[in-house]
Amino acid sequence: PGALPMKPLPLARYRYSFRMDAPLRLPPYAGSLLRGQFGAALRRVSCMTGAARCDGCPLRATCPYPAVFEAPAPATHDMQRFSHIPNPYVIEPPPLGTPPIGAGETLRFNLVLFGHALGHLPLISLALQRAVEQGLGPQRAAGRLARIEVQHCADGAEPAWAEIWQPAAAAIAAHDARFAVAPTQADAGATQAQLVFDTPLRLQHQGQPVRPPALTPRKLVADLLRHITLLAEFHAGRPGLIPDAPALVQHAARLGQQLDLHWHDWSRYSSRQRQEMTLGGALGSWTLTGELGPLLPWLRLGEWLHVGKNATLGLGRYRLAHPSAAPSDPTPSPC
Repeated sequence: PGALPMKPLPLARYRYSFRMDAPLRLPPYAGSLLRGQFGAALRRVSCMTGAARCDGCPLRATCPYPAVFEAPAPATHDMQRFSHIPNPYVIEPPPLGTPPIGAGETLRFNLVLFGHALGHLPLISLALQRAVEQGLGPQRAAGRLARIEVQHCADGAEPAWAEIWQPAAAAIAAHDARFAVAPTQADAGATQAQLVFDTPLRLQHQGQPVRPPALTPRKLVADLLRHITLLAEFHAGRPGLIPDAPALVQHAARLGQQLDLHWHDWSRYSSRQRQEMTLGGALGSWTLTGELGPLLPWLRLGEWLHVGKNATLGLGRYRLAHPSAAPSDPTPSPC
């Protein structure tokens, strides 16, 4: 296995910085809060009919809100029948346990956009701006958008953030928003790599989360490649992006592993279900061993798109250590 797409994928990571006008106390994990505020604001700035629901709206096919936040599943598909498909964005909130942010201090978080969602960047940025201006959390702490940056990352180089908007700017500056899925010189001989999960990983089997003792490289790679495949087909017009996916999954089944993961539970309030919900996931490191070369380009893409359930909340975010040809302490990947 190892066939890779020649054409770069439309993908970018943006960092939003807000100067807070009032103190903000975030929940232990802020991904759910930020996604909920983002979705509500995006609907307000997108909707032209004022309808209570998107179902049955005559403008649904062209409205940016469902295209980004509630991507409709196709009625039929060769792979299977889908109840939903992944959305083309990922909220990357401040780290778990971020302390209170005082008035005059900065709230920062990232947003990853994929495929056609990139064309809605100005509207998406306006929605985020409005969401924070109207206040976050129970205390409705408000803030003002101070900066938008885009991340540039070349293999082996430190990540660089380039400013593309600040309050005096008339518009978001033009910038590169492409990601090349390509091997590096080190990939061919790589026999060890470490995935360090910074947010809870929720891989599921038959609707239930898979606990660390039952995790396998095959399950990880199968879920990641499926996630990438669906995003590429439905949001970038790139069906069949990974033609050798079954062979890659079987390749992953032959890898060795060392798990240093623990289960972490956290709670969030679901406005849709009007109740507190407890979610859990695995945190820590997952070391893969064996012939990793064919998988590393896709694992690097997974650093941006995340893996597992609730990726849009920012769950399943990992840092991929630089691959090694011999057991050693891996150096974290810059991206």
